[in-house]
Amino acid sequence: MAASIEDRISARYSGLSEKLKTAADYVAANKIDVATRSLRSVAQSSGVSPATFSRLARSLGFEDYEELREVSRSFVGQRLVPFAEKAEALRHGDQSAEGFLHRQAAACIRNIENLDQTLSPDRLEDAVNALHKANKVLLIGALGSAGIVDYFAYQAQYFAQDWSVAGRSNGSIAASFAKMTTNDAVIVLTKTPYAKQTMAALKLARENGFQTIVITDSHASPALAHSDHFFIIPTESENFFSSYVATLVLIETMMSMIVARVGEEAEARIRATEEQTKRLNTSLET
Repeated sequence: MAASIEDRISARYSGLSEKLKTAADYVAANKIDVATRSLRSVAQSSGVSPATFSRLARSLGFEDYEELREVSRSFVGQRLVPFAEKAEALRHGDQSAEGFLHRQAAACIRNIENLDQTLSPDRLEDAVNALHKANKVLLIGALGSAGIVDYFAYQAQYFAQDWSVAGRSNGSIAASFAKMTTNDAVIVLTKTPYAKQTMAALKLARENGFQTIVITDSHASPALAHSDHFFIIPTESENFFSSYVATLVLIETMMSMIVARVGEEAEARIRATEEQTKRLNTSLET
């Protein structure tokens, strides 16, 4: 699968000039406009010159702006109707419980469809292979991401012996790092507003030579500068808070792939855990 526009922007964002970053931000946030409107029209709406968009296209590895536009069209494709439906629902302002449920469910479905259509299978394979080969895996997440990394680790405990969640303080993260080697990996889940402690831990993990897997929400995320493998996950929501639904799909997919790689050993560990759970429940009932 070819890299998406957002993937290309993410990989090169830190090295762009301020003008090119402004153009890149517009492209990432206005994919439909880029796909359907002329360069002159996009330039007028964004306040960025046509020449800057042309330079951005070349900086992202395209021959010219028209090639960038064509790739945008291929990735936007079928998403035009869902966005229109969303706009219509918001305009009518349905305040019923059914209305809220429909809009939020539709947003989550779009996120999952976007993930399914744009995520590179090769990138997913590479990240899963890195986790499978790692002796230890440390998960880091703060703010709204804290509970999600706990769920990640909860799944892993059924078949992996050396997966753990980093503590919620600098001291405990440092203690975890002190026990790790370059054969280990760190997974960081971070979304806006990108907790400073998480960013500092990720930077140090990279400096220590650990494999770093970043799950984030934007091409402009500061976490990308310190990632060996990264995933930009759509988080559209009708709620005031960004949605983690597509993130959970990615996590559960990664878990399934790792279990398949571990094979019989994973099955044995899961079976043993289930047996101990049954014995514990029996003890509690008597």
